[in-house]
Amino acid sequence: MAWKDDYQRWKDFKELDPDLRQQLDELSSDEAHLEEAFYQPLTFGTGGMRGELGPGINRMNIYTIRKAAEGLAKYIENQGEEAKKQGVVVAHDSRHQSPEFSLEVAKVMGAHGIKTYLFTSLRPTPVLSFSVRHLGTAAGVVITASHNPPEYNGFKVYNEDGGQIPPAQAESIVEEVNAVENELAIDIVEQSELEEKGWLQWMDDAVDEAYLSHLKSMTLNPDVIQSQADDLKIVFTPLHGTAYQFVKDGLDQLGFQQVTIVEEQAKPDPEFSTVDSPNPEEHQAFTLAIEYGKKENADILIGTDPDADRLGVAVRGSDGEYTVLSGNQLGSLMLDYILANKTPLPDNGMMIKTIVTSELGRAVASHYGVDTLDTLTGFKFIGEKIREFEKTGAHQFLFGYEESYGYLISDFARDKDAVQAAMMAAELAAYWKSKGKTLFDALEEIYQRHGYYLEDLHSITLKGISGTEQIEQMMSDFREHPLEKAGDLKVEAVEDYATSKRTYLADDHVETIDLPKSNVVKFLLDDDCWCCLRPSGTEPKIKFYFGVKGKTREESEKRLEQVKDAVLKRV
Repeated sequence: MAWKDDYQRWKDFKELDPDLRQQLDELSSDEAHLEEAFYQPLTFGTGGMRGELGPGINRMNIYTIRKAAEGLAKYIENQGEEAKKQGVVVAHDSRHQSPEFSLEVAKVMGAHGIKTYLFTSLRPTPVLSFSVRHLGTAAGVVITASHNPPEYNGFKVYNEDGGQIPPAQAESIVEEVNAVENELAIDIVEQSELEEKGWLQWMDDAVDEAYLSHLKSMTLNPDVIQSQADDLKIVFTPLHGTAYQFVKDGLDQLGFQQVTIVEEQAKPDPEFSTVDSPNPEEHQAFTLAIEYGKKENADILIGTDPDADRLGVAVRGSDGEYTVLSGNQLGSLMLDYILANKTPLPDNGMMIKTIVTSELGRAVASHYGVDTLDTLTGFKFIGEKIREFEKTGAHQFLFGYEESYGYLISDFARDKDAVQAAMMAAELAAYWKSKGKTLFDALEEIYQRHGYYLEDLHSITLKGISGTEQIEQMMSDFREHPLEKAGDLKVEAVEDYATSKRTYLADDHVETIDLPKSNVVKFLLDDDCWCCLRPSGTEPKIKFYFGVKGKTREESEKRLEQVKDAVLKRV
């Protein structure tokens, strides 16, 4: 078995990191675990890589980090001497080994004569995105596994525009990463020499201050904020991650006076010990925030994931209980507020969303005369379009979002930005409070204007080799035997993004989908309803997305249940 050769190579490597040596020795009698760790190299995909910590070529450790950094360094070298001089900026989150991994990136870059800007402490992912643009570097790296469980970490790459690398660039970097034959034999330069030669520059607060200045410039109604600053009560939790200081300072500079921090979750904690999952998409992550909210009688609860690129919001209803808004709901509220208050709107304005994001956003944008552009799932595609708009002048970016709690209000960053979104959520709540309304009231107005759009997501986690095979089998089954009906709703068309074909079932008419190829299948149903299957690119999961529209909430709830039942009974 090939995996045993790699295991033996690691075992025989005399200079193996002592901690990894100990872990490897502890696994010596667990062949199944060893096979998982060595059966294939950790996949470096379109945005980087993510995996469980531990020894092995299929795990996150200093050697797989070096391999990824080596591939990126070779890619930068291929761009020429100017790119090498521009250098790389590296940030990290609060996870296990994140600071150490970020320094490993600098050690590899130094071996290629590439300068690295390194933050002295943890920073949000969107601040890294901003830093690339602010410093004018050739690339950026953030060491993070976002909202994954504590045993994970990751390596995410950003291009010279501050966006996650799009497919064309990713392919070039992946080729260089895959060309590294031995991750144990990569040349590095130690920290002292890096500092001596000027190849490593530690970052001060200058970038932070520039980011906060841009943050303040997003405000649409400063007078409304000032009128509600003493009354609007906000509870904020960074969920043990990177957003604490930036959200706190951002709200403070806008003038919000009544901000309470969830103290138990304020400090970085790689174990995320107060939550089952550090993900604001999971409602349990708001348990402590809700306790604080009830005690403070707060109007709005705000939570960011560990690397601060996703934002969740909970709102108090008329019964005094808090409900977590979905990403689709919050995105629609933000979009409606921005388009209603950003005057004058440009004639060529564009809102961008993903193919699995609610169609309510399109309806809201259309109401204000703004076009909508769909992209594949992943904010890198939204960032790519913003850059394209800048170059061509064809459109002006107004807002971008995805259903998984990712939003971008202003393009000074080029990735989803929970710090920006926290500012906008607070302003949104202040605006509607000034009118004697809650965000629930505002959402109901949107539904009454455009129809009751409801969405849901069902994920199935399938780990390991067998899990990967099961996910592939599910996708094949739905492709070979397409859904034809879901309750009372007929399937009008099937979109297969792997083949870039949209097939209408009534007459077999085929259209080309003008998006990059991706392992996604989407079924378009009657009356603006739909469902979609997509394997996760960052976790061992397959995701089932559902979206419906009805004239009433009751009709939409019934349709949503029918579509979910029809799909999940097939699984």
